[in-house]
This record gives sequence, C-alpha cells and structure tokens, in this order.
Amino acid sequence: MIATSEISPIATLSMQISAVLVWLGLVFLASNILHRFKQDPELVRKVVHIGTGNVLPIAWWLHFPTWLCVSAGVTFSAIALASHYISVLPMLNDVGRKTYGIFYYALSITILVALLWDRFPEYAVIGVMVMSWGDGMAALIGKRFGKHTFVHMGNKRSLEGSFAMFVTSAIVMVIILVLAKGFRFRDLGVVIPVAAIAAILEAFSPGGTDNISVPLSSAFLSYLLESTF
Repeated sequence: MIATSEISPIATLSMQISAVLVWLGLVFLASNILHRFKQDPELVRKVVHIGTGNVLPIAWWLHFPTWLCVSAGVTFSAIALASHYISVLPMLNDVGRKTYGIFYYALSITILVALLWDRFPEYAVIGVMVMSWGDGMAALIGKRFGKHTFVHMGNKRSLEGSFAMFVTSAIVMVIILVLAKGFRFRDLGVVIPVAAIAAILEAFSPGGTDNISVPLSSAFLSYLLESTF
C-alpha cells in the first residue's frame, strides 16, 4: 500500500474526483435501467436522491478539501436550478409537482459543507444523510404501505412514511456518530430528538422546502446537542 504522503496532491485530487464520478455513474446507470424498465418514476427519483446524497460520506471518507466540496455544491445547485426551467436532467424533477425541491437539496449541501466541512464534517454528513435516506425511505414506504394519510398545504403524507423517516434518520445518525466518535450511549439523547424533528419537518414543510429545512436543522441541532451533552 502506498502511503498518503507519497501521493502528489494532484494525484490525490484525481483519485478523489474519480471515486465520486464512478459512484455517480453507477447511480445514474441504475436510474436509467429502472427508467427503461418503466419502473415507478418516484422510485427512479428516489434512487437518484439517495445516491447523490451518498456522495458526501464518500467525500468525508476520502478527505475531500472544503474548496472542492463547495465548488461541487455550487455546480450541483446551478444544475438543479436550471433543471427547474429546462430539461437538464429530467430524472431529478419532482414527480407530479413543480417545486424548487432539488435546488433546495443542492443548496443545503452547499451551505453545510461551506460552514462545517473544515472542523465538523460529520454534522454536514448527518444533515445530508438524514435528508437523502430519511426522506427517500419516507416516500417509498409511505407510498407502498401508507394507510393513515393526511394533507398539509397540498402535500399528502402518511404516518407510516413519517415513522420510516424517523427510524431511518435515527439509524443513519447512529452510524455516522459511531464512525466519528465511537459508540456512546448518550448519543441517543441527540439522535432521538433530531430524528423526531426531521420527521416533523419532512411532513409539514411545504413546496419542497423540507429539502433545506431537514438537512440544516438536523446538522446544526445535532451539533448543538452534542456540544451540550
């Protein structure tokens, strides 16, 4: 194995970018296959939603520099905003509704990495993973098993989907905190309230704004509670 110190900065950067591009290629390949087999558009969109969110833990693991994360976030935000008006990446568009949800998602990633990546990257990862996995599973579980539904400001949600959001958010938070700090029982005092608030925001935020309210609140509330405990 080659030591990190023996690899030039340019080579390191090339490997980092290549790893993310390979992952994104797999995500979009999977989404295209699902689309070709005429799978539910919501499933296709959530595969992209979850898959793109997973880029951040990859960047964390590979020690991406802040400038690269912010640059990627700004680029993603620009593409997402453009896709609201023109068909840049149709699979990213909200199914059956015209919102700025994907732009908010990209913007939240950009804000989190800009503010937290240098010193507290694990909280940026928490924010994005709660949104990508939590919201993704809430939509899929809610659509498949949701029987106790409610409507808020035109958005249909279900108790089953909200519960899936809570459980999935709690699981991803535990995994990230264990990786960052090791197992600590007291972290449940952070995980449970943050997951609950994320589920509430996902259910009641209008017009795709959950894509910014959930990740930002999850990240910063996690940081505040961890600092308190």
